[in-house]
Amino acid sequence: MITGGKSFVSSPPAFSNDAKRLLVCTGNTVSIFSTSTGLQTSELVGHGSLVTSVIVVPASTPGSTVLCFCWTSSLDGTIKYWDFAAPELMRTIDIRFPIHSMVIPSLFSQKTKSSEKIPDLFAYVYAEDVKQKGELPSFSSGQIRKCNLTKSRLVGGVTLAETTKPGSIIVSASGKYIGIYEKRKLRIWEIPGEESENVAYKKVRLHHTKSFTTLAFHPTERVVAAGDATGRILLWRGVGSGAFSNGDKSINGGIDKDVEDRPGVRGDDDADSCTTWHWHSSQVNVLFFSSDGAYLFSGGKEGVLVVWQLDTGKKKFLPRIGSPLVHFINSSDPSLACISCADNRIHLLRMPSMEILRSISGIKLPSSFLEFYEGFGSGVVVNYTYGLIAVPTENYRVQFYSLFDDREISEVQICQRNHHPGDEIMVKVNLVALSSDCSAMITVETRLPEEGIGNLVSLKFWSCNSQDKDFSLSTVIYEPHREAGISSIAFRPTSNMAVSSSSGGDFKIWARDYKTTLQDYTHQSTGWACHAIGSYKKKPMTAAAFSSDGTVLAVAADKVITLWDPDANILVAVIGDSLEPITTLSFVGKSEYLLSASQGSNPQVTLWSMSKLLTCWSYRLHAEAITCSMNNTSFAVLARTKSPTPMVSDHAASLGADGVILFFNVENPVPLSTWFVSKAEGGGLSFVESSLKADDATESKSTEVLAYINGAHEYVLFDPYDVQSDKLSISGPRNFGSHEETAERFGYASIYGELPVFSLTRDEMPLPSIRPEGTWKTIFSGPSHSLPPLPKLCSEFLESLLERRSMVVE
Repeated sequence: MITGGKSFVSSPPAFSNDAKRLLVCTGNTVSIFSTSTGLQTSELVGHGSLVTSVIVVPASTPGSTVLCFCWTSSLDGTIKYWDFAAPELMRTIDIRFPIHSMVIPSLFSQKTKSSEKIPDLFAYVYAEDVKQKGELPSFSSGQIRKCNLTKSRLVGGVTLAETTKPGSIIVSASGKYIGIYEKRKLRIWEIPGEESENVAYKKVRLHHTKSFTTLAFHPTERVVAAGDATGRILLWRGVGSGAFSNGDKSINGGIDKDVEDRPGVRGDDDADSCTTWHWHSSQVNVLFFSSDGAYLFSGGKEGVLVVWQLDTGKKKFLPRIGSPLVHFINSSDPSLACISCADNRIHLLRMPSMEILRSISGIKLPSSFLEFYEGFGSGVVVNYTYGLIAVPTENYRVQFYSLFDDREISEVQICQRNHHPGDEIMVKVNLVALSSDCSAMITVETRLPEEGIGNLVSLKFWSCNSQDKDFSLSTVIYEPHREAGISSIAFRPTSNMAVSSSSGGDFKIWARDYKTTLQDYTHQSTGWACHAIGSYKKKPMTAAAFSSDGTVLAVAADKVITLWDPDANILVAVIGDSLEPITTLSFVGKSEYLLSASQGSNPQVTLWSMSKLLTCWSYRLHAEAITCSMNNTSFAVLARTKSPTPMVSDHAASLGADGVILFFNVENPVPLSTWFVSKAEGGGLSFVESSLKADDATESKSTEVLAYINGAHEYVLFDPYDVQSDKLSISGPRNFGSHEETAERFGYASIYGELPVFSLTRDEMPLPSIRPEGTWKTIFSGPSHSLPPLPKLCSEFLESLLERRSMVVE
């Protein structure tokens, strides 16, 4: 079983100590990426639920050996300690409460004292009390607890705060302060220098008239910045002048208000001053101080990173990022930082110029736009041959993503229009179709009307360049079906032909024209033209599909199915009729069967026989997606369920299952297998060709796997024909990129490469037929201090010069 498509931006990432790797929380795992290539090198697998925090253990002293250890927390209630260079799990602590956030302040405030006794290591977790949640309406389910990592247990009787729901904990760069934001107030605690299980905590509270959305601490001074829901940034200076000072002032009391003037400070808040900055038009999601404390980074829905100079308030911008910002993380390398965006992408930045070096992209998340406009389709399309999915995005692009490699392949700009995350979306790429060999693509682009004027539908044909594999626009047809919208598009498997159906009552067959180049006698595409037009009793054409050999075209005309000869454009037969309009058609492999799905008050999935022109059998199911095998007579249906229902067991309902995958064979109306799934609404289902290797097999074979993509664009690949589908393995590991250490070489290896590995066993040495002068001529070249030691080279070098002889004993 293969999983992927997880969110890269659900929690803040973390840089390794040498800034060569980036640790990203991806679902139940932590994915490790190389910052030089942007490719995944390894992953940490072991948590049973969403990973919410990753904290890299810093190097103890400057110049010491780089540490490769980290702590992680998860909603499964565990804290784990990893060696992420191996990668290997070192330790697990179970606190039995879902952890939404975790900080370890003492890691950032390590003392260089020479002490024989190593102090205990403490973490502060924002946990959720699920045992009593929901019993009382006013119950506080969020708790900040203290955990002794050295002794692997929670510290009893220590709860710093209780809130209505769990959130995020923020720690200062020095590890001296931690804080949270809840509605219109901030809570800040000072961490004692000598931590133990029983210590008193000094705390302050800061208030505001709007709800807070983020919080940041100055690295060296008692300065706190917070962003609110209206786009304002509040900057408090001298926070805790009364509570955190070591003088005679009371811990719980404020400063003398009659003596000191505190401009901008509200009520009894313990601060010297408060300044408000306002540039963002909506809520602030990102706040982060630079390592020297001279600048403050901020970001929000506008997709612009703003750099504020604290002393002057001057601003500098990184515009046109293309998506709202959610996280900003600095690294130990002052020239490297990263920002996480809401479109599931992480950008690596060169500082201080803020140039985007490279990006790490996951599957683009579903657009909220679909919630307001119905009939525009989810748009996720799966290519059977190459295991690629095409995902329309909000910024007028189509993203190509590899299901087997779990990484982005490319993006195609569909509409040449500037996108601003804060603007209202007026253009929607709602339909995408790929040819079987990915040489061509069709997109349907709809420009929404403004005040009822200006609605425009565009049908675009794209061709793929065989050299650079990029799609280029070939043909544009405006209003291909007059003023009616396009309901479906499909390619013919065996020729350069496509079909588009319309709710206006017709369908059109499109053919690709070619021209011959005399130099290389090759065909080059010149464009697409309408080959034929068809209709049936002026009924809306709601779906279309070609048979596997391309000789039959099935077009749904409302509640009936019409069968056509696509070359001659002749109506061959009509079958039906269903209870509701048919929305999806698919031929079952190379067989005579056709599968249809209809929506409405009486949803139905029906299997039709083309030879008999009759219904074989049908189910009353609300089918979210259907898919048919290309090699045999199997098909699968993704159906949405509503609990309680007899189809969903109590165990499945407890796991949040709201859908079921039914696996059929055309000869049997009883499902061969069923799988309960979650987030079925808006999901997709498709067979994908893959090379699989069983655990006990020595050779790979070409077969099919089933790909399920849920409504959050998370996916799973599994073998539907195997009862124990979790034992499925793709031949070879995932295409992880090479480690940074192997990409960069120094000294001798950087000039001449790695030395060949020689065996020291004499019996395994082959008899040299030709003296390898060319190999040894260059092996001693290079700086002397970078050469390998002589014992490693000389024995092999001298032995290569000797000629082996068999000794004859008389």
